Amino acid sequence: MFNETLRLSNGVNIPTLGLGTWLLDDGQAEQAVRDAVSLGYRHIDTAQAYQNEAGVGKGIRSCGTTREQLFITTKVAAEAKNYTAVTHSIDESLAKLGLDYIDLLIIHSPQPWSEFREENRYFQENKEAWKAMEDAYKAGKVKAIGLSNFLQDDIENILESCEIKPMVNQILAHVSNTPFALIEYCQQNDILVEAYSPIAHGAILDHAEIKTMADKYGVSVAQLSLRYDIQLGLVVIPKTANPEHMRVNGELDFVISDADMETLKNVEPIQNYGEHSFFPVFGGKMK
Repeated sequence: MFNETLRLSNGVNIPTLGLGTWLLDDGQAEQAVRDAVSLGYRHIDTAQAYQNEAGVGKGIRSCGTTREQLFITTKVAAEAKNYTAVTHSIDESLAKLGLDYIDLLIIHSPQPWSEFREENRYFQENKEAWKAMEDAYKAGKVKAIGLSNFLQDDIENILESCEIKPMVNQILAHVSNTPFALIEYCQQNDILVEAYSPIAHGAILDHAEIKTMADKYGVSVAQLSLRYDIQLGLVVIPKTANPEHMRVNGELDFVISDADMETLKNVEPIQNYGEHSFFPVFGGKMK
């Protein structure tokens, strides 16, 4: 699984399986990167909002693998909504990570977290932020640029005036909560979709129907969930600091049948993510 990649619209290859680092502090992130790379991971996902870019950078420099073999993603803070702020934040991320370039840079949200999905859509501000992303791309500071949590009209706003099209939209997508229309729109516009929280923050692990299907394939619920997203054409970035979970998450050499995929597409939505039910976490706001 670790060698599988998908191609972005600009020709850059992105590993299909990555390691998420949300909720890991610098020390945990540093160790997680080393553990993941030793197992074969080559794609690491972080963000300014996670406050662990320095730890991720230390892990990269001490993992024993060359920089060129790794694919590193970080995200511009959702609150950075003008050209100057975004330009400064990109340079800050490069400094914290200790890298000469970032493989994929993403705008973390179309709105500041405290206003997530509220009336003010920040259309003009996102255009200005995107201009800074384009200039960083042209300068070679980043190899690919994209979005996260952008809805269709948020994406259309960027597409109507951009010079360089977004290459990625990273969204919440898992069994029981799959935004099919948004995924289809992105794919029709040559925007690769990445699935964060592909195991539903763990809330799906005790789901009886999904457990029964996982048993049928002789895999874990986590493995079934990751395979589901991959068969939809998505990149998956499960978060864990546990090396055993990292190993199991990489063992996805099976195929879900078309009939079972249809069943999974129609699983009743999960209503409660337990301790992770608050989202967006960075604004302290309830979903």
